[in-house]
Amino acid sequence: MGNPAVLVVGAGPAGLTAAHELVVRGVGPVWVVDREAVAGGVPRHCDHTGFGLQDLHRTMPGPSYARHLTARAVDSGAVLRLSTTVAGVATDGAATLVGPGGLEIVHPDVVLLATGARERPRTARLVPGDRPAGVFTTGQLQQWVLLAHLPVGQRAVVVGAEHVAYSAVLTLRHAGVITVAMVTDLPRHQTVAAFAWLTRLGLRVPLRTSSRVAALHGHGRLEAVDVEDQATGRIDRVEADTVVFTGDWVPDHELARRMEVATDPATRGPRTDGWGRTSRAGVVAAGNLVHPGETAGIAALGGRAAGRRLAHDLTHDFTRGVRPTAGTVSVTVDRPLTSVVPVLVDPGDLPERLLVRTAGFTGRLLVVARQGGHEIGRHRLRHSVPHRSLGLPGSVLAGTASDGGPVELTLC
Repeated sequence: MGNPAVLVVGAGPAGLTAAHELVVRGVGPVWVVDREAVAGGVPRHCDHTGFGLQDLHRTMPGPSYARHLTARAVDSGAVLRLSTTVAGVATDGAATLVGPGGLEIVHPDVVLLATGARERPRTARLVPGDRPAGVFTTGQLQQWVLLAHLPVGQRAVVVGAEHVAYSAVLTLRHAGVITVAMVTDLPRHQTVAAFAWLTRLGLRVPLRTSSRVAALHGHGRLEAVDVEDQATGRIDRVEADTVVFTGDWVPDHELARRMEVATDPATRGPRTDGWGRTSRAGVVAAGNLVHPGETAGIAALGGRAAGRRLAHDLTHDFTRGVRPTAGTVSVTVDRPLTSVVPVLVDPGDLPERLLVRTAGFTGRLLVVARQGGHEIGRHRLRHSVPHRSLGLPGSVLAGTASDGGPVELTLC
């Protein structure tokens, strides 16, 4: 089949959108490689509406959204290589693919990493107790229910109270399972008010705030979950045969790390500039690999931005030199801010927006950008909620000097 100009790794919203942008802007051939047998990523097994708002400006169920992005990429001319894994990318850019036809070596001009993120399972969260059946992450639950059509249980505890936790409640309801409690260690939920209200009053799901799952009990099958109130230390034993651990996202960065792409300690994804360019020439990253835990629409918008800029670079003969420019400036954050994406910016080519996250709930505070001790920009927030990114206009960094050292973002 020859060699692709761009090898996109990951056929989720970011990868499919990036591939579409590349092809319609004159880049080709573009291959999209995914280890799954069906393209579309996580949305294809999220059988509820709400997908497409940010990127398509309309809403649709997850499977429909996944099919739409897949068809758009294919119709534009992108080539899908499914049930195929990228085993590695050598220093000379040669990529090793393993698929139904066996081993294949290809030599793309650029590799675009869009491998997404995953939830940390119970073992990574160090939750003690027995090791019974009936323990899921949201992704596992959705595949179990919506793809495999397998029975789940009768009574469930959902661990988490961000967007994805409420998605888990809807999936459990679809499977005929009653959610007897949602548990979060934070003082309140982290989703939009409408979701929380409908779940609490419409579905009658109680929310246990400032609490944690202290242990799981059950021999063969889960029987009960210990929930500890962190303020009083009181432990209640909740009868349940299913528990779903939601959120706590980590990027699927194994391939990026194997390629020795520099990573950001805060997000654990690749360090990128405003257009997805990484520390390694010819390697771009986009979507939830860079900012784990965002909605599918935000991931798709990241893929769109990366695809557009990469198309510009490739059609202007920068083929093997796709990398952050020499004049990039590091962007850092101060508590309670916990991360910012991108972490590198070119003062002469600022991104349209930045995404920041915070460790706590705040009101209408100012985000102030400082460089060398001097204020260079500010932006007022509407609110600040853990586990939900806040968008800042790129113009907040308009006063950045290429020789002024790192920029620090603080809340005031």
